[in-house]
Amino acid sequence: MTISLIWKILLYGWPASEFLLAIATHTRKSGGELRDRGSLFVVWGTIFASMMVAGWLPSWAPTAAFVVPYWLGYAAMAVMIAGLAVRWAAILSLGKAFSVNVAIRDGQTLYRSGLYRIVRHPSYSGMLICFAAIAIVEQNWISVAVVLLLPTAALLYRIHVEERALHEAFGAQYAEYSRVTMRLIPGIY
Repeated sequence: MTISLIWKILLYGWPASEFLLAIATHTRKSGGELRDRGSLFVVWGTIFASMMVAGWLPSWAPTAAFVVPYWLGYAAMAVMIAGLAVRWAAILSLGKAFSVNVAIRDGQTLYRSGLYRIVRHPSYSGMLICFAAIAIVEQNWISVAVVLLLPTAALLYRIHVEERALHEAFGAQYAEYSRVTMRLIPGIY
């Protein structure tokens, strides 16, 4: 199996797994109080558009290309695998409390174990790690900017929506959790 094939499996397997996750965990109105505010569509639309544009940009803007050493392809795969591992570990640790849309379910509690001890939104941290891997592989400065900045902006909007819902649902408990735990990057943000 070549590095190119492994990369394609990771690159296309990730959105396929996200699609299946959406089907399996989408909260209906009867399953809880929906507070998504369209953030799911913003995130998915932005991610899809940025990945498509970043993929096309090397042929549209060849002057922005840069050469990546061969070994960086292996590093990008390792970064992608790490990002997927962080994302899926965060999702699996939440279990039935995880939903692709922002929703508060009856009896839901604030989860603060595992990766959630380190950052408040580890599944989004995992996604951003995956985008960093894609940025490495694109080998075009404009693609790097598109694939890093646009999804990050969409995820920051999503985080804003989620944190508002969590503050409303858990009040002082979430405020305390927010005070002692960073959003995405341990010790930084």
